[in-house]
Parts: sequence; C-alpha cells; structure tokens
Amino acid sequence: MSERELGRSGLKVSPLAFGGNVFGWSTDAATTHALLDECVALGLNLVDTADAYSAWVDGNKGGESETLIGQWLQKTGKRDRVVIATKVAKWTQRKGLSPANIQAACEDSLRRLQTDVIDLYQAHEDDPTVPLEDTLGAFSRLIEQGKVRAIGASNYTAPRLAEALDVSRRHHLPRYETLQPEYNLVDRAGYEAALEPLVREHGIGVIGYYALASGFLSGKYRSEADAAKSSARGAQVVGRYLNPRGKRILAALDDVACRHAATVAQVALAWLIARPGVTAPIVSATSIVQLRELAAARTLLLSKADIAVLDNASRGEAAPD
Repeated sequence: MSERELGRSGLKVSPLAFGGNVFGWSTDAATTHALLDECVALGLNLVDTADAYSAWVDGNKGGESETLIGQWLQKTGKRDRVVIATKVAKWTQRKGLSPANIQAACEDSLRRLQTDVIDLYQAHEDDPTVPLEDTLGAFSRLIEQGKVRAIGASNYTAPRLAEALDVSRRHHLPRYETLQPEYNLVDRAGYEAALEPLVREHGIGVIGYYALASGFLSGKYRSEADAAKSSARGAQVVGRYLNPRGKRILAALDDVACRHAATVAQVALAWLIARPGVTAPIVSATSIVQLRELAAARTLLLSKADIAVLDNASRGEAAPD
C-alpha cells in the first residue's frame, strides 16, 4: 500500500504506525531492537514514542523508550529508514508546554534518541496555562533551529485544536500537522463528533492510539474467564467493552474476518486504515509474529459491504445488560 502524507508536512509514512510505548516495559532491549528491524523490513516507517514512556513501570524513570530507539539507531544506522515521532508535556520531569520546557525537553529527547532532528514533535496533551501563541512560538524556534521537522497535537479537544490552528494562521506560526486521538471501532463518538470534521477540513493527519481498544478488538477478551487469565488490565478491558454492543462488534469482526481469511485484529485495523482522514493508526506488538500479523492489515481491502457491517454493529453506545 502506498505511503500517506502526515498532514501537509511533506513527511510520508506507511498507513500503519508502530507504537513505542512497549519499549522498556513489555519488551527488553534485544526484543525492542528486533521489532524495529522487522518494522523496517516490513515497510513500517513511522515509530511513535514519548519522553514519558515508560515511566509507569516499577524501576523506570521515563525516557526508556526513546533511549532504546536511540541505541538501535546508533547500532544500525537506519535513521533514514524511519520517521521518528515523540512527545512532550505529560512526563512529570518535563511537564507542560511552556517555551522553556519545550526547548529543554526537545534537547533531552534528541540526546536519548541519538539523532539531530525529531521528524514529528507532538504536544502530548494540552496545557491551558500557557498561551497557544507561546507554545507554538517555542515549536517554531525548534523548527528554525533544525531540531524538529513538523509538529502535532495529542489529546486536544476540537475547540482547542481549532483555536491553535487559528493562532498559527494569525501569527504566521507553524501549525499542528497531525492529531493523535483515541480512536477505534468501539471508541468512535469522541473523535467523530467534532474532531473528524475539523481535521478533514484542514487536511490534518490522524495517527490514532488504542487502535485495538487495549486488545479487545483482537478478540482476545470474549468472556470474564478470558480476563481472569490475563492481568488486571484484562479485567479493565472486559469491564469497559464486554457488553451487548461490544459483543455485537466482535461478531461483526468475526464475520468479516471469516470472509477474508483474516484475523479479527487485521479487520479492525483495516477498517481504521480505510476511514477517510485517518493517516496511520498506531499499533504495538511484543513479538515478531504479532507484528507481522498486524502489518498485514495494510493490504486487507474491505468492501463497502464489509464496512457497512462493521459500522452497523458499532453504531450507538453500549446498551445495558
């Protein structure tokens, strides 16, 4: 499948991105490097990470994901084969979007990544305490310094993203070229109601996270017993999604997957890839086998009838048991 442009940035990426949130958490250095090698071999060139990854793991401080990516870049010399996206604002050590913090956080990320430039530098979350003009001005200086190629936003509401775009236009500052929202076949309303029309109007690239709804859309959680076999996270996923609507969506995925001799996860990703305005859903994997399965979603072409089946199943909110 041909590459897509991230907004109007000039950066071209595969229609599936690889999430580095597992690096330093679910994958050690050797596995991380093997996965990155496989990404390049498969043509997955967008690697998404953040300075905060993976600070939530016992014994970690944050910056582990970027550090492992940097070690791989240094060892393999494959910097020109990947588009590196990272983020600032959520990590407690570099919290917020003040100009001073953005500059310092960028310098830190560059050191950990062992690169001279970040391809896509994203605001990990909004910071209403800082004027948008100041935040965008700081990003502008990084671009002028040659340390960042393009900027993006994550977890912004539609009104704030619209305001940021207006500030960029009025003050002749770089605009957010991408948006990173939570978006998948189960969690649709939050993005589609207001963000989707906005990003399509302005030609902003969308690289959504939780593309498989924390594993629910892979079909691995179909009962309370499945959650019991998994971690506490599995119980949370079942509690959130395993309701009549969730079961209906899984049944539709099973139906379409059977017709295409594909897996449920591949169909869920193919639906996202086919969605107008979506550039590259983000997926994570902890093994080569899993990565290859997910990457195959790029060549799974769903028919209009397939998409209608999935849309009908996922329409509306969860009904009570």
